[in-house]
Amino acid sequence: MTKDECKKVVLDIIADIAPDEDLSNVKPDVRLRDQLQLDSMDFLDIVMELRKQHGIEVPEKDYIQLASLDSCAEYLTPKFTALGK
Repeated sequence: MTKDECKKVVLDIIADIAPDEDLSNVKPDVRLRDQLQLDSMDFLDIVMELRKQHGIEVPEKDYIQLASLDSCAEYLTPKFTALGK
């Protein structure tokens, strides 16, 4: 999976969790919580959906790695690759 595909996975999950959010202008290098109306429960939902939909475990100590789309891609792409996706 490429980094762009990884970003799309994250955006798709956010679209499911927060359907009222406009995701068309999300800046990849800015913290998601600074751009969108996501609270801590929404963030946990993202982590849960990564596990449920894709089998990716994100330990609590690594949550900071999911701050922006770019950092999500950096962190998640090797995990998807390890799963053969």
